[in-house]
Amino acid sequence: MQEGLSNAGGAISHGIDSRREKKQLLAENKRLNNKVNELESKLTNTRLKENELTRLEKLLKLSKDYDKYKTTGARIIAKGTSNWFSTFTIDKGSADGIKKDMNVIADNGLVGCVISVGKHYANVRSIIDDDSNVSASVSTTEDDMIITGGLEQIRKNGLISFSGLRDTKNKVKEGDAVVTSNISSKYLPGILIGYIAKKDNDTNALTSSGTITPVVDFSHLSEVLVITELKKTGK
Repeated sequence: MQEGLSNAGGAISHGIDSRREKKQLLAENKRLNNKVNELESKLTNTRLKENELTRLEKLLKLSKDYDKYKTTGARIIAKGTSNWFSTFTIDKGSADGIKKDMNVIADNGLVGCVISVGKHYANVRSIIDDDSNVSASVSTTEDDMIITGGLEQIRKNGLISFSGLRDTKNKVKEGDAVVTSNISSKYLPGILIGYIAKKDNDTNALTSSGTITPVVDFSHLSEVLVITELKKTGK
């Protein structure tokens, strides 16, 4: 009988130890999960900071590329309903010296221009917007053209359209750089827009139309530079 009681006591003790061990394992598992979550959060924050640093370094390089113009950095705080940045809002406004028609750049070139300004924000229309028109020229030949925005086109193949190119000597080739023109009423001259992707002669045999590969990724924008001077039109 004593042996039976001893065995029973051992079983109870073993059961208590097992429950205690299980409780300890659960606590340790919870602690480890919390640690993993903490490390993953730190890793995510580190990656975000690295990505932000990379973007800011690109903006710094861009400001140096266009050092003949004064610029100020701004963050995008809102955008239109499209997945593309055809219109968006930045976190700087009249209190920061931002004015309507100031040019906006990012990546390696032209994004668009400011269309309205509040005290601490401004709205920007990019060159891919349906209501956008930009006077541009081919950098190698200085032949002028008109670049028209179009969300359908950019969604379809990532390109923007041009028309009215007077290339009478047929010197313009695919891959030629396209920049803002001197004759533009609001865009400062010499800002890179993109590269000729395709050129076709129009039926009038006088002009050409085609498409351009933009240098800006209009599906991913976080920060931009605003050129804080306006085009002088002589008015």
